[in-house]
Amino acid sequence: MIHPTDKQFLPLNIAILTVSDTRGEAEDISGKTLVERLLQADHKLYAKKIVADDIYQIRAVASNWIADQQVNVIISTGGTGVTGRDGTPEAFSPLLDKTLDGFGEVFRMLSYQQIKTSTIQSRAIAGVANATYIFCLPGSSSACRTAWDSLISEQLDFRTKPCNLVQLMPRLLEK
Repeated sequence: MIHPTDKQFLPLNIAILTVSDTRGEAEDISGKTLVERLLQADHKLYAKKIVADDIYQIRAVASNWIADQQVNVIISTGGTGVTGRDGTPEAFSPLLDKTLDGFGEVFRMLSYQQIKTSTIQSRAIAGVANATYIFCLPGSSSACRTAWDSLISEQLDFRTKPCNLVQLMPRLLEK
């Protein structure tokens, strides 16, 4: 990551959504991992919530955060697998104005180095909705660390060159 000295860090308001039928706050290691990472990076935790793996419950929380102009980023963890209850991509996809296809592709490439062919089971996605960046990650804390450390943190840092998602924020609502 290249940081020029003439730019200041811009902290973002980030909401964390854990999607799980079995985890409560005490067992939510992935959510805690993401909170720790964003706070260490000097971003602000705007909200954190755990919801059941139900498309409509996920969509309800996500829609409220997307409509809230204070929320810059939503990161969800869980529900990106292939079982019958995994519905996070289906919950978020209709809400997205644009998808960031490269995120899922690069995430799976990075995950392949750690979990080999099991990475094909991940349906991690990212996109933009109402000028809010959205990242949907698998439920494992290892996957959350990989996504944050190798992709998300640099793109949410205004100082990252040659470009980053933060510098595009003023233009996200252009028509």
